[in-house]
Amino acid sequence: MAETFTTNVPSRLDRLPFSWFHWLVVAALGVTWILDGLEVTLVGSLSPAIQAGLGLTGAQIGLSASAYILGAVLGALVFGRLTDTYGRRKLFTITVAVYLVATIATGFAWDFWSFLLFRFLTGAGIGGEYGAVNSAIQELIPARRRGYTDLAINGSFWVGAALGATGSLVVLNPEIVDQAWGWRLAFVIGGLLALIVIFIRRYIPESPRWLMTHGRPEEALAIVEAIEVRVARDTGQTLQHIDELKVLRLRHTRTCWLDIARSLMVRHPRRTVLGVVLMATQAFCYNAIFFTYALILTKFYDVAPAAIGWFMLPFALSNFMGPLLLGHLFDTAGRKVMISLTYGLAGALLCVTGWMFAQGVLSAVTQTVAWTVIFFFASAGASAAYLTVGESFPLETRAVTISLFYAFGTLLGGVGGPALFGALIDTGERGQIFLGYLLGGGLMLLAAGVELWLGVAAERMPLEEVAAPLSLVDDAP
Repeated sequence: MAETFTTNVPSRLDRLPFSWFHWLVVAALGVTWILDGLEVTLVGSLSPAIQAGLGLTGAQIGLSASAYILGAVLGALVFGRLTDTYGRRKLFTITVAVYLVATIATGFAWDFWSFLLFRFLTGAGIGGEYGAVNSAIQELIPARRRGYTDLAINGSFWVGAALGATGSLVVLNPEIVDQAWGWRLAFVIGGLLALIVIFIRRYIPESPRWLMTHGRPEEALAIVEAIEVRVARDTGQTLQHIDELKVLRLRHTRTCWLDIARSLMVRHPRRTVLGVVLMATQAFCYNAIFFTYALILTKFYDVAPAAIGWFMLPFALSNFMGPLLLGHLFDTAGRKVMISLTYGLAGALLCVTGWMFAQGVLSAVTQTVAWTVIFFFASAGASAAYLTVGESFPLETRAVTISLFYAFGTLLGGVGGPALFGALIDTGERGQIFLGYLLGGGLMLLAAGVELWLGVAAERMPLEEVAAPLSLVDDAP
């Protein structure tokens, strides 16, 4: 039998006041979603230039998008498992390095197959980031601020989307950049930005929670003590005496895929159903609308392709402001109330907007305003889906669990949603597209009901109380 040990690492981390150290964690790790948003939006905006530059067909552009999605799914699964095995810090450095190299390489693609390969590898890097980064964030941020911080970071995807939309207005302007090189320059610059990320992440320590569950309590304690010294210096506050903190007794264990399956299906089956529903419905709704956004504007409202970026900016801003302004309520009013509310409002408004679109009463501006309001709420809910699957399962399986749910949601939303809506848009019939909006809105309403039924009241609770570690022996005296 493995030797047991006691630790107060979780309670010491959760008692810390929010400080410059935590802001560094947010900045260094949260930039992942900015890069993802930048990547997705730039590629969508640059598609015509890429198509002309490499002589690609529309089908090949579509295949390259599928390659990115496939890479993200496989990257999430592979790197997620490695994150739980070898640590958060190692993997969130490796994954951003994969993104950096693959993105720069994309700017030097010479034909369809090289472009396809580099898009796949870029997706793998981004997909791998989700498990590693979400795990590290949740394990380093104090429990009372975990919800708000996680939502704000996940919502920063739309900061990247706004940057991508703005950047497209520059690189697609022939008076500023030669069109033969503009799209290549965009990828190279995007990749080089990751160098800054790697530099900043040098100052983020390994998760003490990961260390303690991997039989390295001394290392975990040393990191926590260093963090405490820094936080006390930055805030000038006296920290709670450690004798008053809760202690856990743990035993180092090695987890395998059977342990992961048992955690999902036996220990927490209700949470598994909840996670699948939240992730799949938001992914379907989001990707269906987002990836066909430009098609609706150009086909039904005669918006010029070069002007799409202007319509994307308010949409992106709203998606970022939703989690930023509503996020604190997920820590105060609670997860169940806020997740069901944001999903429900987004679903109901999407159905109403779909009906108005079918009736032809919207313009390009009012359509954009409607989407902006809908996704103000949907963005907060979608970000909370990642929060839920991250905090609802044991620490030893956290990264791979996040990756599994992300992969499932990405496959459904990245393939099913856009494909269905693309087909409906091709019919040219508003009534057919309305049916798609009803489906997306109905799924969000369904998720709101499931959250009310199965939701986990994890607000302000230590991760170890939300889901007991697999290595927990019992509560230490």
